[in-house]
Amino acid sequence: MSREGTSFGGIIKSLGLVFGDIGTSPIYTLTVIVLLTKPTVDNVIGVLSLIVWTLSVLVSLEYGWLAMSLGKKGEGGTIVLKELLRPLLKSQRKVAFITLLSIIGISLLIGDGVITPAISILSAVEGLLLIPGFEKTSGNKLILIAGIIAIVLFFFQKKGTERVAKAFGPIMLLWFIVLSVSGLLAIIEFPSVLKAVNPYYGVKFLIDNGVSGFFILSEVTLCATGGEALYADMGHLGRKPILRAWYFVFAALLLNYMGQGAFLILHPEAKNVLFEMIRYQAKFLYVPFLFLSIMATVIASQAMISGMFSIVYQSITTRVMPMFKVDYTSTEFRSQIYIGFVNWFLLVCVLIIMYEFKESSHLAAAYGLAVTGTMTLTGLFMSWIFLLRKNYIAALLSAFVFIIDIVYFASNTFKIPHGGYWSIIIAAIPLVIILIYTQGQKYLYKRLKPMPLRDFLPQYVEFYKKYSKIQGTGIFFARDINMVPPYIVRTMFADNIIYEDNVIVSMDKLDEPFGVNAYTGDKITDGMRTFVIEMGYMEVVDVDNILSNNGIDVKTIFYGLEDISTNNFIWRIFSIIKRLTPSFVQFYNLPSHKLRGVITRIDM
Repeated sequence: MSREGTSFGGIIKSLGLVFGDIGTSPIYTLTVIVLLTKPTVDNVIGVLSLIVWTLSVLVSLEYGWLAMSLGKKGEGGTIVLKELLRPLLKSQRKVAFITLLSIIGISLLIGDGVITPAISILSAVEGLLLIPGFEKTSGNKLILIAGIIAIVLFFFQKKGTERVAKAFGPIMLLWFIVLSVSGLLAIIEFPSVLKAVNPYYGVKFLIDNGVSGFFILSEVTLCATGGEALYADMGHLGRKPILRAWYFVFAALLLNYMGQGAFLILHPEAKNVLFEMIRYQAKFLYVPFLFLSIMATVIASQAMISGMFSIVYQSITTRVMPMFKVDYTSTEFRSQIYIGFVNWFLLVCVLIIMYEFKESSHLAAAYGLAVTGTMTLTGLFMSWIFLLRKNYIAALLSAFVFIIDIVYFASNTFKIPHGGYWSIIIAAIPLVIILIYTQGQKYLYKRLKPMPLRDFLPQYVEFYKKYSKIQGTGIFFARDINMVPPYIVRTMFADNIIYEDNVIVSMDKLDEPFGVNAYTGDKITDGMRTFVIEMGYMEVVDVDNILSNNGIDVKTIFYGLEDISTNNFIWRIFSIIKRLTPSFVQFYNLPSHKLRGVITRIDM
């Protein structure tokens, strides 16, 4: 990975995997803002100043410097911040509070992940309207084209993000070069726009425009959408190539936004600013640019999808989400994965959102609430971590970022009645699933009271001596070796199934994302011993292979299953979740011919 991090190839891969979303924001950001304010010189320079400093503070400072310094073995994301913060907190109430906030953060990211492909692809497809002969293309046809592109993208996911990055990296490199050159050509025509780097003009714009300026700030947020992917995708390619690629991307974005501002001042009648600027500069290259923009927006969607797979997998291994089926798509990077349920859920939601909003400008009215919500949570977690670690300079900077995040989030609440409620509706789906699942698991644990080992052993010793034993080794799983699950008690004492060698396996999650440590524990008594597997929360473990490598010749693997009976609506949903998601043994891909499920009926 270090070789990738220092090579040109690693940077190109980062362009393909991480920067699609933020890299295609120039397609629609100024176009949407123009609908809300007159493109006078003062207004354009004020908006440009806000864009420059939004990218500087919310992306470069918050994610590029502060958040990415808080990774764990190369991993990033909301769950990682929670895992870093949890050991620093002494109060269980505070731990419960940050756990709830991290769950909200995950849900917001999913809400954001639905709108990203919809607005990115739809905004690029709308560029067709500037091609002679296509001016009267109906909205339904544009939606159909955008929908087909989205379907192809989501079907491509199973091939893996490593292949995606290799294919898309060079396209994104070309995209950013074109953005830079186009922006530079426009700046030459009106160089005064460069004074927008002075934050004075951004602050002046907000003061002069009052409430309407505060609302426009919510659309300025669009330039930073995808900034969170820098941190969330850190596990896919590593910190170094992502940061080095960002320097190039940041420069390209600033040049292009400045160029769009210059073009808008000289051509105040422009509506679809980026596409009209390109057509004005090189009419004969407009169609190739349109195709390039469509490919770039496909990559924008990819950046968010990849980040979401990582976040959901972290949620599964930290027992926040149910065990969805996971496919591992790379031998080079262990964290490159594909989760079918998440993939198809996103696709269905994207198609619904496209159909519902019809135009990218309408979608912009819904976009940003989830993004700024996620950024605000990140700012809070970072400030807390740095403060508890006594890194006061970083804590002060994080607190400053957190305050800025709150301002942007507050401005985006204006969008709720104008379509922003869709972000909340979509985010509510995973939030409800997570809350029902975690509470249901707690309820099950209370109902399926494990037997303390000290109470279990006398009965076991008696049964081991009294009954004939099955030859070979039987494997049983328990979270805590000192607490024996009910299915083991039932198997041995009710069904009289006792092997010559009974091994209780405990799988413990480490605070680190990677690393596996497996060892044979103490011999408990005759015919019973323990085996411990310690693993990172992003680690993929082959349990059967680990047991074999440690000299355990497994004959049968027992595991517990719950048959839930309930008339309660909430618990019925929990029962459906349990039935539709893979069991523990399917998730860890244990050999099916050795498995024996022990079903326990539970009335909830």
